[in-house]
Amino acid sequence: MKKTSILFGAAIMSLLMSCAPAENKENMTPQEEKNQVVETIMSRRSIRKYKDEIVPREVMTQILDCGINAPNGQNKQSWEIRVVDNPALMNEIKAAMAKGHPQMDSAMVAGCFRGAPVMTFIARDKSYDFSAYDCGLLAENMVLSAWSMGVGSICLGSPVRFLTDNEECRPVLEKLGFSEGYELCLCVGFGYPDETPDAKPRDKQKYRFVD
Repeated sequence: MKKTSILFGAAIMSLLMSCAPAENKENMTPQEEKNQVVETIMSRRSIRKYKDEIVPREVMTQILDCGINAPNGQNKQSWEIRVVDNPALMNEIKAAMAKGHPQMDSAMVAGCFRGAPVMTFIARDKSYDFSAYDCGLLAENMVLSAWSMGVGSICLGSPVRFLTDNEECRPVLEKLGFSEGYELCLCVGFGYPDETPDAKPRDKQKYRFVD
């Protein structure tokens, strides 16, 4: 009985590991498909359409733990992250951004989060000149680990501008509770994908070996 259970478990794991959408695998070499890390990187897509479903906090905690284990300068961990999965608070943030930008269409301002049901706000330590790079590495760990768990993501810069370029948004920005000396630098949305976008071409001329 124990042997049967082990074999059954192995079969299930094998099935789960093969469940990446076919269109995400078609450009991979056999060597890439055998490496789970490479497969995750090569199959990840930015998601702009999400199911109306909150990512459980235990899943988000795993994603955040992967994020803070990113490489960072001098182990300063020069980031702070605030997670908003409360629709009421998200609506408050959107309303403040729309009020602070009356010259812009409110639907466009509110839509800058791309409908992601969970939003992470990442701030950098202004006293460390490489903190923006650290936050980028943090975000990359988060989006890759999320994708490996079936959670889509989108990295966003426009909400940073909308929240930091006017006084109307200061109250909601302060509600996020970043420490003194930190400034918002990146937003990353998370949720379960409701689309399967194709891969966009990458220019391999961008890298080369130098002898």
